[in-house]
Amino acid sequence: MQVINVFNAKTHFSKLIEQIVTGEQNEFVISRHGLPVARLVPIEKPKGIVLGLAQGEFEMGDDDVDVNADIAASFLDNHISRS
Repeated sequence: MQVINVFNAKTHFSKLIEQIVTGEQNEFVISRHGLPVARLVPIEKPKGIVLGLAQGEFEMGDDDVDVNADIAASFLDNHISRS
């Protein structure tokens, strides 16, 4: 962890970001008037999509197929108006 004052953080922001992205540094503490006020850390990488998380938790009747087709169609239709 490296402590940097606000002025240096603003001046060297792109370099600090690059050091975080490359893993050279894993955290910067930004201080103002000698007191820590913020941390610059990498964002956790997404873990991906978990498929089948609720598998077996819900039951569907035969009449639900038509409703699901309508819902699916609403996602596929382009309802965005362009001005």
